[in-house]
Amino acid sequence: MVKNFSELCNNIFDECTKYYHTMDNVDANPNVPYKSNTIEHSLFIKNWIDAVQWHLEDLIRDPNINPEKALLLKRRIDKSNQDRTDLVEQIDSYFLEYFKDVRPQNGATINTESPAWAVDRLSILALKIYHMEQEVSRTNASADHVATCRQKLTILLEQRKDLSMAIDQLLDDIANGRKYMKVYRQMKMYNDPSLNPILYGKNETNP
Repeated sequence: MVKNFSELCNNIFDECTKYYHTMDNVDANPNVPYKSNTIEHSLFIKNWIDAVQWHLEDLIRDPNINPEKALLLKRRIDKSNQDRTDLVEQIDSYFLEYFKDVRPQNGATINTESPAWAVDRLSILALKIYHMEQEVSRTNASADHVATCRQKLTILLEQRKDLSMAIDQLLDDIANGRKYMKVYRQMKMYNDPSLNPILYGKNETNP
């Protein structure tokens, strides 16, 4: 793991976000420039999932959308959310393996979120920054709109800087035993046919 892990994340997230927008197609298949089973590959796919879902969310908000198409998009978004969660947990598994030999110090504390869920927010920020930059550069928008978006962009960039520093500090604390990590799998219930009563109810008969 690089010392400044957030820098690796931001570079890959920006790379992937720009790459997605060369096609701007939710059905495109990415050509991932990193080897499988590496953290770089996982980070790239993480941002790709987020980029696709960002645009699926745009599509489903079309006020004139066909209801049948909307239902298909909603189910696709649900699957995307599950894929996103699965990949975050995969990244956390990487951290768990990486820090497996670290012995926590006496008095070590746990963080409010795992490292990978913080990285998840960094991926979303890359998309927010990209799209806000697009708004700032619009030539058909009002001066007030551009000014407002420029202010928002400044805040987003500051937020990314702060979050990046916090992630690096968290990983340094874990590496040195000042903090320890635990992963609570999300255990999403709505996609599980054994836990969602709407799904398992179809397989039950009334007494």
